[in-house]
Amino acid sequence: MAAQLPAQFVDMLHNMGVPALAQLPEALLSTAPAVAVRINRAKGFDAPSDGTPVEWCADGFYLPSRPDFTLDPALHQGLYYVQDASSMAHAAAVEAAVAILGNEPLRFLDACAAPGGKTTAAMDRLPAGSFTVANEFDRRRCSILLENIAKWGNDAVVIANGDAATLPPITHFFDLIAADVPCSGEGMMRKDEHAVEQWSPALVADCAALQRRIVANLWQSLRPGGCFIYSTCTFNTAENEQVLRFLIDEFGAIPHPVPALERPEILGAVDLDAPAYRFLPGRVRGEGQFIALLQKPDDTPRQLPRRPKPARPAKLPKLPPLLDGEYIYNMVGADTITALPAACAADAETVRNLWPVTATGVEVATLRGKDLIPAQPLAMCRHLRRDAYPACEVDHDTALSYLRRNAITITAPRGIVLLTHNAHPLGWAKNLGNRANNLYPAPWRILKS
Repeated sequence: MAAQLPAQFVDMLHNMGVPALAQLPEALLSTAPAVAVRINRAKGFDAPSDGTPVEWCADGFYLPSRPDFTLDPALHQGLYYVQDASSMAHAAAVEAAVAILGNEPLRFLDACAAPGGKTTAAMDRLPAGSFTVANEFDRRRCSILLENIAKWGNDAVVIANGDAATLPPITHFFDLIAADVPCSGEGMMRKDEHAVEQWSPALVADCAALQRRIVANLWQSLRPGGCFIYSTCTFNTAENEQVLRFLIDEFGAIPHPVPALERPEILGAVDLDAPAYRFLPGRVRGEGQFIALLQKPDDTPRQLPRRPKPARPAKLPKLPPLLDGEYIYNMVGADTITALPAACAADAETVRNLWPVTATGVEVATLRGKDLIPAQPLAMCRHLRRDAYPACEVDHDTALSYLRRNAITITAPRGIVLLTHNAHPLGWAKNLGNRANNLYPAPWRILKS
């Protein structure tokens, strides 16, 4: 990082009157980031043998050093996600929200979702049968979000591409909303020189104003009694406690504690009598993060949005059994087939009618003439029927060659084959006998040699 921090930033921390914050500049300049991963237990992945548990996330583990993640097939198989430990606090906040809302299927919105780490952490803590909308305003980041959610194996999800500050409200629709809002990025200064270079009091003021617009807009889509998770990766009170105070004063939001975050190394709220959690580098093995859980008062009649008429399904080709469970299959464009759990179809249609949507459910196949070519997200899906196609186990070198989208040779029946590595799905190939056509998506391929 930069050799020094902005003087106004250092003064701001000292003027907050909290010793731990006054000591933060030294920690930012003299300590190194930790390395942590969150494992995908739903895919049967085990904890790393050299990992140390993250105290507030049952699926999170610190690693003693940073391996070359890009060259590990398990990362591309969605068996784990590289994530800062402080960001894993979202899993704890969702657990606390579920304890309030009850262990029934929930409608969940991650309003500022890219690149997807917090989204997948949250979805792993939602009750079975829940429905997720992951929204990202930036179209370039939206494609990364879609890739990461697909690799994680979730299918009861809609990917939206709207501005969280101006999305038309879906009145009283969501049970749980998370907003990791755009911020001044102070919490990333140890890892990102750009965060140091861009910082200014004017940026803080601009971000705080945007954050209020975002939370005020999203609040309309939260049902009475629903829960709201507010977070930033910054330290100042203008973007943190003052936004919470705005929600409390303007909307009657009720703050709730997050039991897993009640730890001595995690700082509480500053000048606000409410539970909130501030992660400071040097005190925790993670980057800067602020997070709070609030509840909407349950004193107004709930207004559900009008259910749209279901769209008339396009004519589909005959499909082999691809997924375990009840799904609705749809044709997108002229050649792409997607699937969505039937229990989520009406909710997905409600969102599609009001918000810009880029993907629904899981992409399962593409039609090429009369041939049905299975899609990579289908291979990654947790509910893939493993008997849908013949399988072929490949070694580490072949797996990396496949992930680079190189030509490979396999011993398997001719036709479409599911490649596996360490018994977990890797992707599809079409075996021609003397060689195999690599069907891995070009945008996902490994470029590193």
